[in-house]
Amino acid sequence: MSAREVGPGPGPGPVRVLPGEARVLPAGPHALLVELADGEHAEAFHAELLRRRERGELPAVREIVPAARTVLLDGIAESGPGARARFARDLASWRVGPPRREDHNVVEIPVVYDGPDLDEVAALWGVEAGEVAALHSRTAFRVAFCGFAPGFGYLTGLPERLHVPRRTTPRTRVPAGAVALAGPYTGVYPRASPGGWQLIGRVPDPGALWDPGREPAALLAPGTSVGFVAVGAGT
Repeated sequence: MSAREVGPGPGPGPVRVLPGEARVLPAGPHALLVELADGEHAEAFHAELLRRRERGELPAVREIVPAARTVLLDGIAESGPGARARFARDLASWRVGPPRREDHNVVEIPVVYDGPDLDEVAALWGVEAGEVAALHSRTAFRVAFCGFAPGFGYLTGLPERLHVPRRTTPRTRVPAGAVALAGPYTGVYPRASPGGWQLIGRVPDPGALWDPGREPAALLAPGTSVGFVAVGAGT
């Protein structure tokens, strides 16, 4: 797995979070949960939080954690009585532009496209099985959020016509390194685990996805751009 410099990717169309579209809820004694309309709005709001934190415009927050349609701000430093409530009202009033598509590194992940669900995915896409690799590897992906297992990133970028359902019967064991699809997401299993996603390939060296001895431990952090590269079985 490697990184390369590229220009702005095509990405999704513009998205704007307007005042009133973000619902801000208290979550425990020191956190706020921001609910957004969908994944694109959550990604935009997360990017705006990071921009403002970088510019020193946010109260001290220990963690900012994006998810499918929410962003959690945990460990908010209370500067005085009612500070968190005022911060919540401020968050709900933000006007947020689309995530910027700046020059940045792209993590390239080699994939052997020989997954057991390749034929089923090809049928759902309306193509021959041999075309799945080309369609998937031509897509510019981006890590929307992480979860499920350490090092597992939910990657967006597939056009809607290529979204596929989860398997009707999940597998009790999906091998480490399996490249999988479900709904709008692509993911790579960092370790063996149960799973219900459609398996289209495998990463020859899955150990790079999650390394607790490395900082950061996860190769695929939220916001990371990812490209898959088709390789042969012997690579």
